[in-house]
Amino acid sequence: MKTGERTLLAPSTDLDSLDLLDPHLYASGDPHAIWTTLRERAPVHLQSLPDGRRFWSVTKHRDVREVLRDHTRFTSSQGTLLSVLGSRDPASGKMMAASDPPVHTMLHEPIARLLSRRALEPFVPKVRQVGRRLIERLVDGPWDLAELAAGFPMAFTGTLMGIPEQDWARLTVLTTAAIAPEDPDFRLGNGLTTLATAHHELFSYFSRRTRRIPREDGLISALIGLEAGGRRLRHDELVYNCYSLLLGANVTTPHAVTQTVLAFIENPAEYRKLLDDPRLVSGAVEEGLRWSSPASHFLRHATQDTTLRGQQVCAGDAVATWLGSANRDEEVFPEPFRFDVTRSPNPHIAFGFGPHHCVGAALARMALNVLFAEITDSVERFELAGPVEHLASNFAAGIKHMPVVAKLRTS
Repeated sequence: MKTGERTLLAPSTDLDSLDLLDPHLYASGDPHAIWTTLRERAPVHLQSLPDGRRFWSVTKHRDVREVLRDHTRFTSSQGTLLSVLGSRDPASGKMMAASDPPVHTMLHEPIARLLSRRALEPFVPKVRQVGRRLIERLVDGPWDLAELAAGFPMAFTGTLMGIPEQDWARLTVLTTAAIAPEDPDFRLGNGLTTLATAHHELFSYFSRRTRRIPREDGLISALIGLEAGGRRLRHDELVYNCYSLLLGANVTTPHAVTQTVLAFIENPAEYRKLLDDPRLVSGAVEEGLRWSSPASHFLRHATQDTTLRGQQVCAGDAVATWLGSANRDEEVFPEPFRFDVTRSPNPHIAFGFGPHHCVGAALARMALNVLFAEITDSVERFELAGPVEHLASNFAAGIKHMPVVAKLRTS
C-alpha cells in the first residue's frame, strides 16, 4: 500500500465481505480504498463476525465527529479499541480514555495542565537534541527510519514521565506489541498471548513504579501526588493512566514521523516548499497528521437506540469511528489524496474529537514541529533505501520498516 495511492474498489464489491477488523488488511491491503467506497456507498456500515460479534463502521468526517462528541449517546466506558470488542474492558471508569464525564473530566483536567504547551516549554531543547541525533544517524545510513522514529517519543516522554533510560527500549517494544499483537515482528505465540503478555508486563512495570516513594521529578510522581475530584488517584487508576499516556505517545508520534517523511519522498515539490520557506513547517506537520492519521479508529458503544444516516443503531452496539477515513473525506478536504503542506483550512481529527481529544496533543505537536524544523534546516532530501513495510494493526496506521538515507543541505 503506497501512502498516496487511491485505489477504488470495483462497483460489484460485496461490502458484507469486508473485514475491517483484520489487522493484516492494514499491512498489505489498502484501507483507504475500502474507506473511500464506504464513504460513497455505506457511510454507516454494519460488519458481523462469524462468532456473533458485530460493529458499525462510521467513515464520514461529520459522523465521526458526532459520535466522538456525544458521550451521552456513545460511551467510552465499554472500551475504546476494537481489540476489546465483545469483552469487558477492565480499565472502564479507571483509565481516562475508558471513561465518560464526570470521571473523565476529573482525570483529564489535571493531566492536561501537566501536558499544556506552557508546561512543555522546558522540554523543547531536549526534543531538539533528540531530533538532531536522529538526523545524524540517517546521514550515516542507510538506517531504518521506522526503527529510529520508534525511539523518538520515548526519549522525551520517558524523561517527562520520570522513566529510567535503561527501560525505554523494552517499553517501546511492549507498547507496539499491545496494539499490533498479530504482527509477526512482535508476536509471541498467538495474538491473544502477545496481547496478554504485553499488558501484563506493562501493568506490572507501572504498578512497581507507582508504589515507590515519588522522588524523581516526572509525570508519574506528579500523578501520584495529584488530587482529582477531591481525592488522590487509586493505585489501579495510576497504573492504567500511566499505561495510557505511554501508549498514546509511543504508537502515534513515530508513525506520524515516518509517514510524513514518506510523503515528502513521494512529493518532493512539497518538501521543497519547506526548504524555501521554513515558516510552512507547522502547516506541514498538520498535513502530516491528517495524511498519516496514526490512530486509525476509536470505538464507542451506543447507550440508547439511535439513528446515524438513516441506520438504526441499537443500544449496546459497538461503533467504530475511522479517523483515517474522516481525514480523507472529500466533502471536507478538497483533493484529499493530495499531500499539500499549505492546506488551509485543515480540520483534521488525527487527535480525536470532543471530550476525548488527545490529552497529549500539545506534546505531540511540539515534538513534531521541533523535529521537522531540524529536518528542514539540515536535510536536502530523503531517499528510500529499501522496501516500506506496514504494521499489522487495525489501530495504529504504522510503518515498521522504512530504510532511508538523508542527504544534507550544502548551505
